[in-house]
Amino acid sequence: MGSDKEQHIVMLPFLAQGHLIPFLALAKKIQHRTGFTITIATTPLNAQYLRSAQTNTNIHLFELPFHSQDYGLPPNTENTENLPFNVIGDFFTSSQQLEAPTRRLVSDITAKEGKPPLCLISDLFFGWAVNVAKSSGTVNIAFSTGGAYGTAAYISLWQHLPHRTVSSDDEEFHLPGFPERCRLTPSHLHQFLRAADGTDTWSRYFQPQISLSMKSFGLICNTVEEIEPFGLQVLRNYVKLPVWSVLASNISSKKYSGKKSGISAERCIEWLDSHASDSVVYISFGSQNTITASQMMELAKGLEMSKKPFVWVIRPPVGHDLKGEFRPEWLPERFEERMNETRQGLLVHNWAPQLDILAHKMTRAFVSHCGWNSVVESLSRGVPIIGWPLAAEQAYNSKMLVEEMGVSVELTRGAKSNVVAEEVRRVIELVVDESGEGGEMRRRAGEIMEKIRGAAGEDGEAKGSSVKAIDDFVSQLLSQREGLKMQ
Repeated sequence: MGSDKEQHIVMLPFLAQGHLIPFLALAKKIQHRTGFTITIATTPLNAQYLRSAQTNTNIHLFELPFHSQDYGLPPNTENTENLPFNVIGDFFTSSQQLEAPTRRLVSDITAKEGKPPLCLISDLFFGWAVNVAKSSGTVNIAFSTGGAYGTAAYISLWQHLPHRTVSSDDEEFHLPGFPERCRLTPSHLHQFLRAADGTDTWSRYFQPQISLSMKSFGLICNTVEEIEPFGLQVLRNYVKLPVWSVLASNISSKKYSGKKSGISAERCIEWLDSHASDSVVYISFGSQNTITASQMMELAKGLEMSKKPFVWVIRPPVGHDLKGEFRPEWLPERFEERMNETRQGLLVHNWAPQLDILAHKMTRAFVSHCGWNSVVESLSRGVPIIGWPLAAEQAYNSKMLVEEMGVSVELTRGAKSNVVAEEVRRVIELVVDESGEGGEMRRRAGEIMEKIRGAAGEDGEAKGSSVKAIDDFVSQLLSQREGLKMQ
């Protein structure tokens, strides 16, 4: 589409796995639809990762210099993955150093092409890009890699810190911008947000960056109209900007991760094939989360008690090197050997072919941290979720999946919650049981799967709502540019 193909878009993802993957997916979708030149600008190590994960030579990668040591961080720290919690705040602060080299990049493109890029598409956390765009004669589009409900909640919480009005972890508070029925407790909040008072490191980063992002020309949200009508309504009312819902999560079998699996897809599928249809529980907490040793022990006991087959992506617990050696004492005695002997469980160390597992007809439920990429991957395969949110906006996603979509039940919440084996067993049995609530969740997940596929144009429809959103987004940008020329 679009007659004006001589356009350039610069994209600026935040430096985290869950942000890089949707940015790359969005770049591919826009490039495929328009033929525009697209440059993703990021740090050298993240550019190297994206290079390994993409095959489209029409998407250019530009390396922005990044000096983590200037902020007291270890050398070559360019991504939140495997970063200790106590320095993540400093890492967010350090990302602001990307503003100056981004200005130089945009200036060089403008000089070379005789006009500025059509727009910058920057991460919601990079509000400084609004100033870069404005001073360069173009506009910024904020991109939220999360869903609409989670994005609206995240923005509202950081802008207002409404939890400061309550005195206990269980006391409910209202979320500005949401209907009165949507109430949270401090237990829904990540520990850094819970402690935020407007003067801490996190507040000093997020409050100005998010406020700046709200001055963008518009916002792209990684969701589709059909599955989040309520969340999108709240988000649009709250941000008062054009919001385009474009699905930028990986729902195809193409590998975006660039990661090396701890197991081959073939071996995993062979193991799944050996079990009954709709019986396997998949457990994974995303690319940079783990649970405590005591939680791990109870989860293992509960899985064994459930007698349901499972695939568990397992990493060392909180407080240990996530890439380090896994110790048998973190699990019940002889647990892994027993699971191998009985074929009840397949333990995958570090990384698994997630889409292959979720797409398999034997997979029945996903015990997930409710990161948005994982949520979309699960629902695009019609797999209900057992929520265990750990960080970021995951608890709001979990709440939405339970209350608005009815495709999930929450097992527990947070990295320090008390988990007991018996509750693990009960929840797994509830979700896997076809005759009760589990069957209803499965049916609703199936309906959402059809909606996601239709929106992405994967059901044979020529143009789903996600594709139409890209067309409208580009059309508005081109009109805006024409308007500037005529002034």
